[in-house]
Amino acid sequence: MNKSLSPLRRAELLLKAMTLDEKLAMVHGAAPCGDVWTDKCANPMKEYVGFVAANPRLGIPLIAMSDGRAAVENGARDVTLFPVAVAVASSWDIDLMNRFGHALGKEQQIKGTTVVLGPTMDVVRVPEWGRIFETYGEDPYFNGQMAAAEIKGIQSEGPLADANMYLMMNQEKNREGGQDTIVDERTMQEIYLPPFAAAIQDAHVGTVMCAYVKTNGVYSCENEYLLNDVLRKQFHFDGWVMSDWGATHSTVAAVNHGQDQQTPDSEFFGAKLKQAIANGQVSMDVLNSHVLHILTPIFRQGMFDHPWTGKWTANARSPEHDALARTIAEQGIILLKNEHEVLPLSVPASIAVIGKAGSTSPKVETNDGEGIPSYIVSPLDGIRRRSGVKVTSTNGSDLKAAADAARNADVALIFVQTNESEGDDRNDLQLPDNQDALIAAVAAANKKTIVVLNTGGAILMPWLPQVAAVMQAWYPGQEEGNALADILFGDVNPSAKLPLTFPRTAAENPLSQKEQWPGVGGKSTYSEKLNVGYRWYDTTNTQPLFPFGFGLSYTTFKVSRLSVNSSAAPAKVAITLNVTNTGKRAGAEVVQVYVAHPAANNEPPHQLRAFAKVQLKPGETKPVTLILDARSFSIFDTTVHRWTVKPGTYEILAGTSSRDLPLHSTVTVGYAGAAK
Repeated sequence: MNKSLSPLRRAELLLKAMTLDEKLAMVHGAAPCGDVWTDKCANPMKEYVGFVAANPRLGIPLIAMSDGRAAVENGARDVTLFPVAVAVASSWDIDLMNRFGHALGKEQQIKGTTVVLGPTMDVVRVPEWGRIFETYGEDPYFNGQMAAAEIKGIQSEGPLADANMYLMMNQEKNREGGQDTIVDERTMQEIYLPPFAAAIQDAHVGTVMCAYVKTNGVYSCENEYLLNDVLRKQFHFDGWVMSDWGATHSTVAAVNHGQDQQTPDSEFFGAKLKQAIANGQVSMDVLNSHVLHILTPIFRQGMFDHPWTGKWTANARSPEHDALARTIAEQGIILLKNEHEVLPLSVPASIAVIGKAGSTSPKVETNDGEGIPSYIVSPLDGIRRRSGVKVTSTNGSDLKAAADAARNADVALIFVQTNESEGDDRNDLQLPDNQDALIAAVAAANKKTIVVLNTGGAILMPWLPQVAAVMQAWYPGQEEGNALADILFGDVNPSAKLPLTFPRTAAENPLSQKEQWPGVGGKSTYSEKLNVGYRWYDTTNTQPLFPFGFGLSYTTFKVSRLSVNSSAAPAKVAITLNVTNTGKRAGAEVVQVYVAHPAANNEPPHQLRAFAKVQLKPGETKPVTLILDARSFSIFDTTVHRWTVKPGTYEILAGTSSRDLPLHSTVTVGYAGAAK
């Protein structure tokens, strides 16, 4: 209990006082109903999705785990239902993501949670992936920046964050059947590992969750390359690796190859582990290392020094969090089309709100039981409150009734949705339940048709030429109606950008072969290699429907005067440019900087390496400076198994999306060697 000692030293001293059974109790979850994991018992811990019981003899605190990507989940009441992570990421605002993490962490702390089972950091590879809404998008650098910001926010409020799901968890189909990812080392290192590196090295995340799937034939939770070689040796991770629920498949292999804790129960890490130690199959040194990995971040978070007082029944809401939920929803809504500047709306004579998602709460979060907010503002309620005009509504189940409602209104707002969830992928990118026909019927009846998409990922839009405007709202949380009204009527200027690419057709996407997704014979082959997301569209010169980084505004912007200071290349290259608001409204633009490698490096055409969101008044110009580090000019060299800077001429491209990069310059790198 000497606070002057390091967390590791305190953990080492505590370890010396622990019996074998006390150590074993730390490395597996505790089922609330004896040996059965169920929520249908009277145990008060059943509210948490997992826990490790406290040790009163040694003062080791309870580890209580809860899901929470957009709220405290597991049926929690008196919580704030925020927009999902992909909506927050669409703001391209690191500070806002950090505030989101603070709010989630605070509400979890109030509810007694000590480990938040999130964020989800996996790079979006499969456009149909059922958990896109939980993550940040398709770019490894972008995901890493967002993950670090959210984790810092969560952990600053007390609970530990848990980096999900390590690794190659890019689809839901056959995940619990041990879907095998066939992927090369360079692709893994350059595309799928960077978000986890950022979580560990930039945000000091406390825990990492190993995934259900296999990588190159080995389960994630017993994969020595992923758990020991990468996490411990390459990333210097000092926290603990817990399994996803049911993702442990062995005792000796998992324990000896890097899994620290089985959750939620003790099937492999309880009596079987004790016997394996007695048989000499697992050494005490290995067990001790796992216990140290668990105790060290708990000490670092102050959980021994400041015992938790949170309770599941406590009220975690606040007016500040309600307001933040509205701000995030506003900042995450992307304007994709705005023909003839139909938006923002002048006060129309009448509005028709069409579609089930317009008058009821669209799906906001799906995992192990949603958080239950005290209120939800539907789009219909928000529009009625803001517009002050006649607003009619129909759920869209009858196409003729929907068309009639649209025809009799000045403006038709149609809300459509998908229902992504953990455990399953979408079968395709079409809107379900005949919603494409619904949009077509409404658009034919009213030229001022505005489509609002409550989806977790990209969809196809065969009706796009027929509608006046399209807004991507994702799953926007409890304040959706107010936030949408703010954008629709111009009270807030839209400034969000896509964190993933929308394809034009089903065939024009990076994964057109079944061997890639959903896989053949239980194997998914990553034959696209580095060409994930916008990288594939650029490499193949395929035109997307909407590119990565794209988003419209009610004002206009211009970038100019690109300057590159490469005197410290490759370690620190300063990029400076001007951004001007050339329109008549205040607004924000996202400046994006991409790097194109020399041809000899065999990289995709260009890759995001820096970005910044800039607020500007009408006519205002601001200079923006961004820094490119050595990793921006590096590749993972599989001959030496490390990141390496290669000499050559690199192109710097700057603009406002991956397909709008008007400013170009170059950096010559003469240095060759290892890059951190």
